[in-house]
Amino acid sequence: MKNFSPVLAREWLGNIRVDVLSGVVVALALIPEAIGFSVVAGVDPKVGLYASVVIACVIAFTGGRVAMISAATASTAVLMGGLVHAHGVQYLFAATILMGLFQILAGIFKLDRLMRFVSRSVITGFVNALAILIFLAQMPQLVHVPMATYGLIALGLAIIYLFPRITRAVPSALVAVVVLTIITAATGLHVRTVANLGQLPSALPQFGIPQVPYTLETLWLLLPLALTLAAVGLLETQLTAQIVDDMTDTPSNRSRESAGQGIANIAAAFFGGMGGCAMIGQSVINVSSGGRGRLSTLVSGAFLLVLLVAMQHLLALVPVAALTAVMIMVSINTFSWRSLAQLRTNPKTSSAVMLATVIVVVSTGNLSAGVLVGVLMSGVFFASKVSRLSGVNSALSGDGAVQTFHVTGQIFFASAGTLTNDIHVTEPSVRRIVIDLTHAHFWDISAIGALDTVVMKERGRGIEVEVVGLNEASATMVERYGVHDKEGAEALQMAH
Repeated sequence: MKNFSPVLAREWLGNIRVDVLSGVVVALALIPEAIGFSVVAGVDPKVGLYASVVIACVIAFTGGRVAMISAATASTAVLMGGLVHAHGVQYLFAATILMGLFQILAGIFKLDRLMRFVSRSVITGFVNALAILIFLAQMPQLVHVPMATYGLIALGLAIIYLFPRITRAVPSALVAVVVLTIITAATGLHVRTVANLGQLPSALPQFGIPQVPYTLETLWLLLPLALTLAAVGLLETQLTAQIVDDMTDTPSNRSRESAGQGIANIAAAFFGGMGGCAMIGQSVINVSSGGRGRLSTLVSGAFLLVLLVAMQHLLALVPVAALTAVMIMVSINTFSWRSLAQLRTNPKTSSAVMLATVIVVVSTGNLSAGVLVGVLMSGVFFASKVSRLSGVNSALSGDGAVQTFHVTGQIFFASAGTLTNDIHVTEPSVRRIVIDLTHAHFWDISAIGALDTVVMKERGRGIEVEVVGLNEASATMVERYGVHDKEGAEALQMAH
């Protein structure tokens, strides 16, 4: 216990006052999002709100990324509507439990390592796309609204950006929400408030087991959606964790975060909530407000519950304009403005990957699709670049009877054509060729297959072929998967 005490003290008690205040700000910002995502999923607003409460509270203990906020999210909500419409919300709860089990398995088997294949360009594109989506999500609050709304939003943004010059003891976003609420209540301005967003629950969430038939038929029905929810949730969580890592200059335990997300989602389902994952907008609010510990995440969920149950009459007075101002701040702070200037200095392929990720995410609203496109493009560009680093040079012996081919670089599926295209006898006097692989490395069976093709072709023409210089790893692959040596040995036995 002595080894863990300093860590626990730092994560829970190292920043108490600011963690509590930043958690309060996040709780307010969770409300419109949770209600909106409930509508997207086709469920009652309380399903999204209860999910946000339970997931945030549980992940504070089980998560591997300190100060990151998890709750009901759009990326998972958009996948749920079909199941809810066809079978009802109880099936959604069952699917969420299965989703959580898959995420726990992902944590146990450390599937977070797949994040190594996500390039910095993809992450930058993901961040910029989310910033744009967060801003676009505020558009309903900016059109066909009273003029007073614009004034409140402008005042809110002014407070958010100017108040830190006076003091950073209190998060400026919280000050903006309080000031705008007081102004709205005192002047009687006719603007939208939280009370207009939807029916808020007034009771504590209650434990319940999903009322579905526990049969193989139900399992096969829920399996595809649960797998998809788990994958999308983990993808957004891992990317958000990377962003928070960069913002706070601290590491995270990705495997623990994956399993922790699963535990939180299972808990949410048992308490009448939908599945969720990490939220980049609210995580940025938390970190920007000074939140650095697990306490900030716990307070965000716990205070949201207090607001819903004990302070609903005060919560109803909060103008939507105040929350809009906070979310506009989030979109501004989230966007990587430096990436715009880097479009001219970064390699064109990197810029293309970043822009493609942004375009796909924004146009489809599908975060996983954008990241998938970015990862595929990164892979194609990398393979193309590496394949150009390989080459073949040849030299003839003095008598013209021997031709030596010097192969250099990395030989794999994208560059294997280098062997088949460039290794061929150029003079009729050649009776023997030597393929020198001292400065080459074979990576896959495509490379081995290309070598087999070259050797077999030239031997078929009656030319002796010798392969030299294979390093240990390449030689092992050739011995295991190659056929030219085996067929050469068979031909020698038949001759004897």
